[in-house]
Amino acid sequence: MTLAWVDLLVIGAYLLGTLGLGVYISRLASRDMNAYFLAGKEIPWWALGVSNASGMFDIAGTMWLVSMCFVYGLKSAWLPWVWPIFNQVFLMVYLSVWLRRSNVMTGAQWLQTRFGSGRGAELCQLVVVIFAIVSAIGFIAYAFKGIGKFAAIFFPWQLSPDTYALIIFAVTCLYVIKGGMYSVVFTEVMQFVIMTIAAVAVGLIAINLVTPEQIKAATPEGWDNIWFGWQLDLNWQGLIDSVNDKIRADSLELIGLMIMMMLFKGVLFSMAGPVPNYDMQRILATRSPKEAAKMSGLVSLVMFFPRYMMVAGLTVLALVYMGPEIQAQGGSFDFEQILPYAIHNFVPVGLTGLLIAGLLAAFMSTLAASLNAAPVYFVNDIYKRYFRPDAEERTYVKVSYLVSLVLVLIGVGLGLMLSSINEIMQWIFGALFGGYAAANLLKWHWWRFNAYGYFWGMMAGLLASLCLPLFMPGTHPLFAFPLLLALSLAGSILGTLATRPEPDEVLCAFYRQVRPWGCWGPVHDKVKEADPGFDADTHPLRDMVNILVGMAWQICLVALPIYLVIQQWTQVWVALALAILTSWFLKKNWLDKLKD
Repeated sequence: MTLAWVDLLVIGAYLLGTLGLGVYISRLASRDMNAYFLAGKEIPWWALGVSNASGMFDIAGTMWLVSMCFVYGLKSAWLPWVWPIFNQVFLMVYLSVWLRRSNVMTGAQWLQTRFGSGRGAELCQLVVVIFAIVSAIGFIAYAFKGIGKFAAIFFPWQLSPDTYALIIFAVTCLYVIKGGMYSVVFTEVMQFVIMTIAAVAVGLIAINLVTPEQIKAATPEGWDNIWFGWQLDLNWQGLIDSVNDKIRADSLELIGLMIMMMLFKGVLFSMAGPVPNYDMQRILATRSPKEAAKMSGLVSLVMFFPRYMMVAGLTVLALVYMGPEIQAQGGSFDFEQILPYAIHNFVPVGLTGLLIAGLLAAFMSTLAASLNAAPVYFVNDIYKRYFRPDAEERTYVKVSYLVSLVLVLIGVGLGLMLSSINEIMQWIFGALFGGYAAANLLKWHWWRFNAYGYFWGMMAGLLASLCLPLFMPGTHPLFAFPLLLALSLAGSILGTLATRPEPDEVLCAFYRQVRPWGCWGPVHDKVKEADPGFDADTHPLRDMVNILVGMAWQICLVALPIYLVIQQWTQVWVALALAILTSWFLKKNWLDKLKD
């Protein structure tokens, strides 16, 4: 792809601006570990929320959304439940508050507040540290490969994808490793502004170049309908025949069943709380529990509209202007080519550079967030605890530099070998996330659950996920989830009942500080006996109602920009009205009732 000198100038200015801002701010991070990893808990909640949204605005996920919107139309608004995207609703309603009340630095350290400091708690922390580090290495490896392929498509110089990736990694790592969370957050805020401008511009270009009649002629009946039954009932025959093959490959012909499975899995994963990555780190970096909740709520509010303007814009441009070409290619079409095709043919000079800078920012945001989140687990939970508990704070920061560099080197090494280890990496990620739900759900909601139950529940889930591809090859991950959940739940309950409960002082201290709802009756009674004036102030029913409304709110925020781009004006006003109504309800029943 050939870029004009103006576009190259815009991209160069973006890279230099990001590096300059990150290095300039980095002086704030070298005071101590709290400053380096959590920015001293001084950053405003809105900046952390925008930063978190920026880290989630990854280009790989965005291109997946484009392919889903292309194939399934408005019904694709439900498909991010597979991650699940509505975990942000659970976080904003109550889990961010619970997590922030612990006042710790890492997810592994949080386990100490829940299970104490015995042998079982040490095993739990070790499992979480391994989870955090291995998943970070995997994200770095995938980012390395993805950045290289992305740059090779757009940049005019004849360099290999790996060479491009090394250059972009070098720029990103310079400010991330040196500046810690300060550099990550403030550069991500700048990157999010760039991405938003670029994304909205793509949507407006699509509105100007494509009419509703053209979209209707290029899509099957029901494509613009967000509702679904058991059957998908989208027939692309005669339009783009190969899309029907993709639907079968995605196993989404019975879309009602698949959405139900996504909902079942997603609710349990969401109740388990965030995995130990950048999402959790930003919650712990907020100034107070109330700001943690507001930060998580802001992520959904600012992320969906610009992202889906880009998704819908690229989709309709491809549908109308690439449809005949895709039909001619048969089953060989690569949906990832939608992005370069649309930019090359429809985005004007100057804006092309800004759009590529925005997409580059998406890559760099995800990499920066992952790279900054992982070293704290090794430094705080391994090095400081077992090797140098009395070292100076600057020593821990310097060790963090080294750990970050080592993680990058390992991740880059894996990225260079990625084509040969892709299946193994998929197993690793399946094991890590497959074994997470049961144990982490129980730790919040059942007082009797102890450290050994957590350890054996995690191990049972991880081992079951690793073995699943051997004994059940070809099984869709969604349909395997109930089995993985059952095995992990069995490990959690058996490990718990075979060992003694945690000491009363540990349980009472945790309950008094975090105040979770669930099966905490015996502990609540003991805390109340010791302190008759204690009020847990829990509202599980109100939280559940807010979660249901919040999920509807999210769907409205996703559907609104898609309807806007395809110019279905009645649906635009309906989605807008519902978004305003659900926002008002959440303000009254959630935001106005938040407490620290």
